[in-house]
Amino acid sequence: MLELGKGFLFESRQRRFTFDDKYFRVDLVLYNRLLRCYVLLDLKIGEITHGDLGQMQMYVNYFDRQVKLDDELPTVGIVLCARKNDALVELTLPREANTFASKYQLYLPSKEKLKRELERIETDLE
Repeated sequence: MLELGKGFLFESRQRRFTFDDKYFRVDLVLYNRLLRCYVLLDLKIGEITHGDLGQMQMYVNYFDRQVKLDDELPTVGIVLCARKNDALVELTLPREANTFASKYQLYLPSKEKLKRELERIETDLE
């Protein structure tokens, strides 16, 4: 959790939601005490689907309406996936949504690749 940054607190994993006798689970529930908001994380091993994004948006709406206090900031939802379709994410989520999708890597790039990327960024900044 230290990689996430300052202020994150672990609340629960596999948090269960019940709607009309149907069960749903979000993988991780965190709270950021500096931002004063909940952060929900869902991990997907394959390519992200519009259903994954809609499900996370439902979790965010639930927390905003049922869990968070009035003086807390809106809940943030993050879906981490192995493959992400940028167009799908952009078209599925409203512009003002606090739900995000991000691609994760199973391994770090090589030192050479990291060095090339840093050099490219330096060149772009000049």
